[in-house]
Amino acid sequence: MLLYWLWFAELKNISLQQKHRLLAQAGDPETLYHSQIDRWDISCKAKVALQDKSLQTAEKILRDCKAKGIGILPVADSAYPARLRNTHDAPLVLYYKGILPDWDGVPFIGAVGTRKASLYGLQVARRLAGQITRSGGCVISGGAAGADTAAMQGSLDAGGPVVGVLGGGVDIVYPRSNKNLFAAVTENGCLLSEYPPGAEPLPWNFPARNRIISGISSGVLVVEAPQRSGALITARYAMEQGRDVFVVPGNIDNASCAGSNLLLQEGATPVFSGWDVLECYEFLYSGKLKKHKAEPLYAQREPEARVAETVSMPTPKSENGTTARKNSIDNGPVSTYSVLENKQITLNADEQAVIALLTDTPQEPAELLAKLSLPSGKVLSALTMLAVKGLVQKHPGGRVSLK
Repeated sequence: MLLYWLWFAELKNISLQQKHRLLAQAGDPETLYHSQIDRWDISCKAKVALQDKSLQTAEKILRDCKAKGIGILPVADSAYPARLRNTHDAPLVLYYKGILPDWDGVPFIGAVGTRKASLYGLQVARRLAGQITRSGGCVISGGAAGADTAAMQGSLDAGGPVVGVLGGGVDIVYPRSNKNLFAAVTENGCLLSEYPPGAEPLPWNFPARNRIISGISSGVLVVEAPQRSGALITARYAMEQGRDVFVVPGNIDNASCAGSNLLLQEGATPVFSGWDVLECYEFLYSGKLKKHKAEPLYAQREPEARVAETVSMPTPKSENGTTARKNSIDNGPVSTYSVLENKQITLNADEQAVIALLTDTPQEPAELLAKLSLPSGKVLSALTMLAVKGLVQKHPGGRVSLK
């Protein structure tokens, strides 16, 4: 039976959504493998794909998994994460290395952030992840350099377990600097991937990987994220999947916090400790969560700077020592500076549908919902991403307009 799941998961030229529709009709891949193709209500392209009955790739994956101690979880397996299974694009198969946690026993919190996090961002990611773990939650992250690594290390320091979701095979260490971290994760939790052993961590794998992080999670914590980052992609998936989004407020002068701060403007929940996150789920996990004392980030306060009673401003001098004449403002009405960079912005189908109905006049989101045949979650997610891309602005009362 497992062999047919691997065959089906690895079939080319057929989308994941089509595969899910086929499973709904047939029940399992073995039935699909042995049945007449014409009986299934699918596209001609999908029928051609199903004609590939070779099991060589599936057999190789089975051998590799056995040799490397890698477990396999089909979507129908009872050990498969239930929250993820209930998403529309759940992976057909998950590969794992380590010890599977109790997916329903505690709240899982996705902890994500930029690879180029500031020192403050790294410290906060590590500290809050540790607090979440000590308070009874479980941290799940992507294993990337920066904030992801800091969060996973903070959870391990607190006793774990930790779950890492990778953009390649679970036997491939990427980045290489996380070799020891990943080894520790497999001893206190597990590494997960929808890609088979040996699969290289290709760039386009990582955005797809993010839907698994949010799909397993009860909520997603964004520590620090610029306006275009994988962490914001994870936050978008979380909104589409009906998950909570929590954000650590960041320095407004730091570009690496621009995206996460914008999420706060769009309605994400600001948090200042791990318990701020877990408190939202206390009623769902009676007796399993307990507030852990949130220690300050810095043990000692820096001494306050002394302020002079009076302030004297130096008089500007010219090169010859005389007092310089005050010049007019450089940027006049014909300034060559522009507010927005001239970059092409791509929009998905939902975002295109939403922006087509927006004008310069602010309107209620309810007006958009009445005109669109889209779920409210998708409309709100599209509005958030349009704001992230600088195309939409919000007004008091939740109204929105073109920017």
